[in-house]
Parts: sequence; structure tokens; C-alpha cells
Amino acid sequence: MPRKGFEMTLIVIGKTGQVATELARHAPTAICLGREEAELSEPEVAGAALEARLSAGAATAIINAAAYTAVDRAETEESLAAQVNSVAPGVLARVAARHGVPFVHISTDYVFSGTGTRAWRPGDEAAPLGAYGRTKHAGEEAVRAAGGSHAILRTSWVVSAHGANFVKTMLRLGAERTELNVVADQVGGPTGAAEISGACIKIAEALSREPSRSGTYHFAGAPDVSWAAFAREIFAQSGLPCDVKEIPSRDYPTPAPRPLNSRLDCSATDAAFGIKRPDWRRSLADILSELGADQAIGSSR
Repeated sequence: MPRKGFEMTLIVIGKTGQVATELARHAPTAICLGREEAELSEPEVAGAALEARLSAGAATAIINAAAYTAVDRAETEESLAAQVNSVAPGVLARVAARHGVPFVHISTDYVFSGTGTRAWRPGDEAAPLGAYGRTKHAGEEAVRAAGGSHAILRTSWVVSAHGANFVKTMLRLGAERTELNVVADQVGGPTGAAEISGACIKIAEALSREPSRSGTYHFAGAPDVSWAAFAREIFAQSGLPCDVKEIPSRDYPTPAPRPLNSRLDCSATDAAFGIKRPDWRRSLADILSELGADQAIGSSR
């Protein structure tokens, strides 16, 4: 969170996604540009919208929380995914650079091949397996090429009480079935959107004071875990009596291949910004609490 006495004026690209929703909560005075104003599938239009906002008033930083995230559909819609994930971030980052405003861009573990078991470091070579990863990697390159103060924050397995994600899928299926097959050979760090939001804001503040901290960073929940083990914890915390049967990825084929190793080395983020990996089990408890409160409100209406 911003330090006491420091007033931030944030512009958030995105309004309804998991991280954008949490950014609006963490920074209620932020200007959130949704698709009606900054449609990333039309990069020049989005760039013009950001230009107008920056020309109308000073901003402390810009956080790009919008992306094309339909991993499987991207295999057949790569040109559209590229407009949103590759071209638009470059356009927006160039606008930010012209105005001297730091640009924080959220990226993904999918830029890596997923081989091995060592946690991926920010400087490791990118080798995406599918269209989604390719477009996100190209977006990173475009942000770097813009030449302004920036932070690329790669994260993984994003979950929250909003939108579509693994936690909500497991809760729905776990309420319908007594046993689920869940992949056990993909390992990564589930990361709460709320925690990503807090990290983005802290990084944005730091960059506004020290642009030299620009670079690529990682942020993911701890400890690293398989999807199957994550599902078991979801059922344990929610009290759903659903058993998890572990299966290999080959038994759950998808149009886009998933990286087996999504572990992210987050030590550089801690060193640069004092941001440590959050415990995803606590994040999960908060998400379940919010979902429970929402359901209680809904049932009382």
C-alpha cells in the first residue's frame, strides 16, 4: 500500500477483471479505464484515451490490469489476443513514456516453457508453449521497447471471489460431485488478485520515486503446489466432502498446452520492493469468506 502521506493518482487499464476489481478496492480514487473507453483490441483508440486522460491531469502511475486471458481460445484467435496482449501494451507504454509516468504491466508464467523443477527467474529465457504465452511475451518486449519507467510483473494462477477462476470452478464442481480428477503434475503458486493489486500499487509508488527500479519481476503465492493439492485445500477450507483423484496432464488434454513448472523465483521483487510471497492459503480463506458473505447477502434478498 502507498506510504502514509503519499498521495497517488493512479490510472488503471481495466475495470472488470480480477486484478482490476481489486485495484478499484485498494485504490478507490483510481481512474479505471474499461473497454467502453480503452478497448485494447483497438490499440490506437486505447492509446488515444490514455493520452487524453494524461493530458487532462497528472498521474502518479499507470497499471495495466487488462489482458486477453482465454488461454485455449487464443489458439484460434491469436491475432485478436496479439492486439490486446502485444500491441496495446506497447502503445500504452509509449504514451506513458512520453508523459514521464511509470507503467506497471501484469504478465504471466506462461511466457516460460515449463520444463524442469527450478523456479523461473526474471532473466530466464522465454519459450512460451502456446499463443497466449507468445502474445504476453511480445507484450513484455513492447513495454520494454517503449523506453519509459516500467515494471513487468509476472504472476501465476490468479484467483479471487470475482470472475472465472480455479477456486470458483472447484467450489461449483465439488458441490455437484463426490470425486474429481485433478491434474497433479503441474506445479505453481496460486496468487490472490487482492495480493497482486497490493503489489502493483507498492511497485507503482516505488517507481514514481525511483524510476531506476524499472525491470521485470515475479510475484506468486507460496508455497508452490500442484493443482490437485490446491483443490484439496479448497475442499478442506470450504468443508465440501469431495475427494481428489490425481491425474497426469496427458489425461486432461486441452487445446493449449500448460506449463508443468510454473514456479516463479520472487526474490528480486522482495529485494527491490520489500514485497514477499503471500501465503495462498490465507488468500484462499479470504476468498471463501467473501464468497460466503456474497451468498448470504444473495439468499437474504
